[in-house]
Amino acid sequence: MQNPLSYENKRAVVVGCFSGMGEATARIVGGLGAEIVAVDVKKPSVAHSKYLEVDCRDFQAMDSAVAEIAGAGPIDALFYCAGLPGGSFSNVDVMSVNFLGQRHFVEACVPHMKRGDGIASISSAAGMAYMMAQERVKELLAITDHAEALAWVEEADAAGNLEGYSFSKMCTIIYVLHRGPLLTRETGIRLNCISPGPTDTPMMPHFEKQVGKAFMDNFPKPIGRNSSADEQAWPLAFLNSPAASYISGENIFTDGGCAGGIMTGSIDLSEMMPS
Repeated sequence: MQNPLSYENKRAVVVGCFSGMGEATARIVGGLGAEIVAVDVKKPSVAHSKYLEVDCRDFQAMDSAVAEIAGAGPIDALFYCAGLPGGSFSNVDVMSVNFLGQRHFVEACVPHMKRGDGIASISSAAGMAYMMAQERVKELLAITDHAEALAWVEEADAAGNLEGYSFSKMCTIIYVLHRGPLLTRETGIRLNCISPGPTDTPMMPHFEKQVGKAFMDNFPKPIGRNSSADEQAWPLAFLNSPAASYISGENIFTDGGCAGGIMTGSIDLSEMMPS
């Protein structure tokens, strides 16, 4: 029986693979047989066939990278794992990397992909209130020109009407839910994302500094602990594999049951408040 998780003879592009979930994804997908093309601002230690230094706030650099990648071979799977945590980064930079850059890189890769290929990205449990932000997010989604979209973000930030991290994750979820079905119908390419809860990666100290360690410690964890990076990478590997051939336009909460509990009332939000 053929392994439905196999990436043998596949070429996978992993954006943001220097550390954390992206590093774990590149390592796991590479271990499943894929040739890894690494894209990041820092060269990763994980095994790869090609590395391109790209800042995901630089859209021209992303276009050049995609052209170089596509010119050298197929893009069978795309994992967009690049992200900024907020706090020490501006809201505009966070939105630029977490959402605007993601959308731009994804759409630039689509013409070089084929039916059955997969695209997977990382949102967050921080975006679980996305339904409440649909109207505002769709206003941004309707702006396809990068300069105009960036201007929208800058204007919202200047007006004090932008929380960069959580809003960027809401944008990711709604983009996937809205664009995924259309993309699959038009091209046969699948688009999905995951929404992790607290995960032990180099980003965790940034979150603890931003919202307080007590808040992160009290964040509901039905499993009783933080996730590891590998526990997020495996769902990503699944989503772009043949095993997920009928899954598209989906956001999967990989948070150990937190979102479901909050949405249905079995988890009390007051648990998140430091005692």
